[in-house]
Amino acid sequence: MNTHQNKVVEFEDLGIKEYQPSWDYQEKLMKDIIDTKIKNRDLPAEEHSTTPNHFLLVEHPHVYTLGKSGHEENMLAGIDKLKEIEATFVKVNRGGDITYHGYGQIVGYPILDLENFFTDIHKYMRNLEEVIIRTIAEYGLKGERSPGETGVWLDVGKPYARKICAMGVKASRWVTLHGFALNVNTDMRYFEYIIPCGIKDKQVTSLKRELERDLTPEEMEDIKAKIRKHFTDVFEAELVAKA
Repeated sequence: MNTHQNKVVEFEDLGIKEYQPSWDYQEKLMKDIIDTKIKNRDLPAEEHSTTPNHFLLVEHPHVYTLGKSGHEENMLAGIDKLKEIEATFVKVNRGGDITYHGYGQIVGYPILDLENFFTDIHKYMRNLEEVIIRTIAEYGLKGERSPGETGVWLDVGKPYARKICAMGVKASRWVTLHGFALNVNTDMRYFEYIIPCGIKDKQVTSLKRELERDLTPEEMEDIKAKIRKHFTDVFEAELVAKA
């Protein structure tokens, strides 16, 4: 266990950014944390450096990502169709199957040293879900967990159960990578080209679809602020803007 627990999390809003450079940036932040942890191993406890934590929010242009345990047959569009709909396809090293990222979707990437918080991946996933459950509750939506399926759902156990937020993470030496994708103003037609998360009989939804209106750019910023607030509360963290 880290003897110098650091619950300060550096926050950064990347705006609209292509998927691959965003992933590369995550990998760099993760490597820096792991390098510090490796150096600490060879030092007495009183000389350990604290490890940083990061939380990125971003919006990606149209992209489909396939997790390491996923199945390519859940990608229903071929190369020509991807070009037509201006989307890319990337294989990634997170858990989970296939998902879609695009405009109007708020994607969150916490790169945390869980030894600064708790060493429990299951708890980490439930905490991420809790952040989104609390966020959408402010818009009158009752987010729920679906047994055996990650993410945040509406009307679990009913024929019209639908997922509003997908999640997929990776952890190495207790450092997290990847995160969640909350559908806000997302163009839901893009989900027609995949079997989302490999689940055939469940639908996906968005805040726009549930509230039956577009959310304004100001409301998008407000949702991000709510996510930051609930992240701070749930993880008992201190969020500071990147200098």
